[in-house]
Amino acid sequence: MLKLYNTLSREKQVFVPMEAGKVRMYVCGMTVYDYCHLGHARVMVVFDMVARWLRTSGLAVTYVRNITDIDDKIIRRAGENSEPIRALTDRFITAMHEDADALGVLRPDHEPRATDFVPQMLDMIGQLEKNGLAYLADNRDVCYHVRSFPGYGRLSGKSIEDLRAGERVDVAEGKRDPLDFVLWKHARADEPAEVKWPSSWGEGRPGWHIECSAMATRLLGPRFDIHGGGQDLQFPHHENEIAQSEGAHGHPYVNYWMHNGFVRVDDEKMSKSLGNFFTIREVLKRYDPEVVRFFILRAHYRSPLNYSDAHLDDARHALSRLYTALKDHDGAAMVDWDEPHARRFRAAMDDDFGTPEAVEVLFDLAAEINRGDTTLVGQLKALGNVLGLLQRSPTAFLQSGPAAQDDGLSAETIEARIAARVAAKKAKDFAEADRIRDELKDSGIVLEDSPRGTNWRRA
Repeated sequence: MLKLYNTLSREKQVFVPMEAGKVRMYVCGMTVYDYCHLGHARVMVVFDMVARWLRTSGLAVTYVRNITDIDDKIIRRAGENSEPIRALTDRFITAMHEDADALGVLRPDHEPRATDFVPQMLDMIGQLEKNGLAYLADNRDVCYHVRSFPGYGRLSGKSIEDLRAGERVDVAEGKRDPLDFVLWKHARADEPAEVKWPSSWGEGRPGWHIECSAMATRLLGPRFDIHGGGQDLQFPHHENEIAQSEGAHGHPYVNYWMHNGFVRVDDEKMSKSLGNFFTIREVLKRYDPEVVRFFILRAHYRSPLNYSDAHLDDARHALSRLYTALKDHDGAAMVDWDEPHARRFRAAMDDDFGTPEAVEVLFDLAAEINRGDTTLVGQLKALGNVLGLLQRSPTAFLQSGPAAQDDGLSAETIEARIAARVAAKKAKDFAEADRIRDELKDSGIVLEDSPRGTNWRRA
């Protein structure tokens, strides 16, 4: 039985799909005005892992992850670049897909763009107005009246009496209450025509929160199984989603809410203002994408993830140990779920997606293989594949790494140095052979001699 931590109930609960054998899951995706950063990487990898495990467990998953392609930041950036908004968003959607593909993240079943669902957003806003939860403010924005929704604050655990307009709560003239948030923004004269849609309240564009309620409802129905996202979205975004969706439909919106923890850099919150802000592609210039994925999955999804070069280096060495166990062994990836290691792996994953414990099972399998039990090779490959790991040739992985970029040592150069060492040994010039070995070692290249020849890997 799968148990997951439900942010709404603040406890682990047995997961029971609304429809037997099927799961409907929505995850808040990216606002596409810049390259994805490490926080986005964590969201993508974590919920890719969740979808993979649900499917491995025999469930048919419909996975939706949205794209926000209309937003103040997008409008501002397009203006700064003097380019059409669609050109900007298309460019960064392509970049997002490149980053996700590199990290081994499978594409969601649906990836809706907000601009394609404006009619559905207008319908929901109209229903909220009809239900007495939305009003036209003095400045011509349409706002949600938070105090008219009795359940507001359940997800975040915040008391409405203690809530004030916070960092991410829109504050505008004409609101009845500072807590009220914008559903529809009236068009401004200085905004481009491509961000203006007609409505019964006048030309304008949707607020940020309404888009997820409308897209999730359209693609998954007015109530579905799992809603996920980063911890920073819990309030106000997800709180407002609940208020909108339940206010419009009159019944619960989501059964299970999941939130992954923050990314920290050297024990400080990642922030552009602190100068410790890293995009995915900046990190991938220095580290193999599978190392980054492994680094993310080795931590529990709800815990803080502390990024540092030392932690990435450790992840690279650890993943190399798993690949080393598979080197020189054939065997198809095949799981025997009755085998003790696989039972432990399943138990870990069924306990709120316990990837740290599942990864430990992989290391235990590697240790058994290194002690001579090659019957477990297929098991290690298959369980690694469940997490999106260990899907490459061990030699290819072990010969990859940051040294390939840092010191200019290509595989061809290394092979040439190994050939020179072999020639020196044949000529009984052992000093030269040792010099070549030491030279390669100093560059992070480890040579491994065997009766079949010399293999190499990056340290």
